[in-house]
Amino acid sequence: MSEALKRGREIAHRLNPDLETTLRSRYDDLLPGFTESLVEWGYGRHYARPGLDLKTRQLCTIAALTVLGGQTAPQLKVNIEHTLAAGASRVEIVEAIWQMAVYGGLPAAINGLNAAREVFADRDQTSQSVDA
Repeated sequence: MSEALKRGREIAHRLNPDLETTLRSRYDDLLPGFTESLVEWGYGRHYARPGLDLKTRQLCTIAALTVLGGQTAPQLKVNIEHTLAAGASRVEIVEAIWQMAVYGGLPAAINGLNAAREVFADRDQTSQSVDA
């Protein structure tokens, strides 16, 4: 196993312990090795780089996905979850999305805010059902 894959697995597990299992079940039948490639390249070679902490990298990811527009909503929602796991607050996430109105336009920012609202509502509902 490469060092990049080891680092990628550590980061992916920190952000979402079920990420590899979820990706493998969704994509590896279509594209064998997809999950390992994504974890090694994306997380082990990019997210693991020095220079930015994980929270900042995740906020950058949210910004990029927001600017790309509504077609990225599923990935944006996953990365909002990952950004919370990396230690960002809801306010930081919303501000990163809102800042993208300057670069991606109001529709892109509104789509991003809607994705954030859905993630936050799901988390609130889950925490309420656990508390009950």
